[in-house]
Amino acid sequence: MNFESMTDQSIAAEIGHRIEQMRLEKNLTQQQVADEVGISRVSYRKLVSGAAKFENLIAVLRALGQLSLVEHFIPEVTFSPMQRLKLKGKQRQRATGGRITQENESNVEEQLKQDADW
Repeated sequence: MNFESMTDQSIAAEIGHRIEQMRLEKNLTQQQVADEVGISRVSYRKLVSGAAKFENLIAVLRALGQLSLVEHFIPEVTFSPMQRLKLKGKQRQRATGGRITQENESNVEEQLKQDADW
């Protein structure tokens, strides 16, 4: 499936559909899953339609025994050894965002123009 071509709502609905398929494989009713998670059946229906709180999504994955899917969804990112040496054991908490100088700005504009030419 090509998620790049889908809208955010379409992706959320697809994730909900996949969760619904996992529930059916386990032969559980919507009410059983909702009760185990501690949400209403209406909240569960919202979840599988793509309109859920992130916490409820995680709780349902846990109830279905599929919490390990979170690791595949957003894998842990580690810094390169060189980046860790620069940090000297400290944990990075902010991004610099990069300073834009006049030269950098013209380079960015040039790159954007080149990217726009198909």
